[in-house]
Amino acid sequence: MSTACTGAPPAADDELARGLAAGDETCVAVAYERWSALVHALARRSLGDTAEAEDVTQQVFLGVWRGRHGYRPERGAVGAWIVGITRRRIADALSARTRRADLAASAGTAPELAGGSPGRGEDSEAALDRVLIRSELARLPAPQRRVLHLAFYEDLTQTQIAERTGLPLGTVKSHTRRGLRRLHGRLTENDRM
Repeated sequence: MSTACTGAPPAADDELARGLAAGDETCVAVAYERWSALVHALARRSLGDTAEAEDVTQQVFLGVWRGRHGYRPERGAVGAWIVGITRRRIADALSARTRRADLAASAGTAPELAGGSPGRGEDSEAALDRVLIRSELARLPAPQRRVLHLAFYEDLTQTQIAERTGLPLGTVKSHTRRGLRRLHGRLTENDRM
């Protein structure tokens, strides 16, 4: 099966779009060569972090490959479609950052305590706080613990958690709310001791 991207790179976006829709991996490589610098620059400017921008760039082109059948040329050029995917991935990254900070705040810790790694000049109190949070998370009922784990450690949205677990979205929201309340209650109770 010969597609538009096999052999020489396609000159026009419409050829590239046809190749992507046909599943030609060469077309994804061509799209990456053409637009990865733009995607990375947009992500870096919005997120202010090179590593996060690299992650977003990778997610965007994975999204291009997975969503190639959803591209509609009548709605805009391939480049515009890729920029649209980029904007959504940046919004997802910013939302994940906010969720991490909110969860850490609900747990009564600073965000760096939740994600810090031992041995990088942290004080013993920070290490003890992390141990306490892990211990209290382990005491939560399994559904609440799983939902909070997916939200905090895997940066999934509640919709993504519902899809992954098969739970209704309302149930995921309830587990999140109840789990955070219990976690907050237990951590403030421990602070009083």
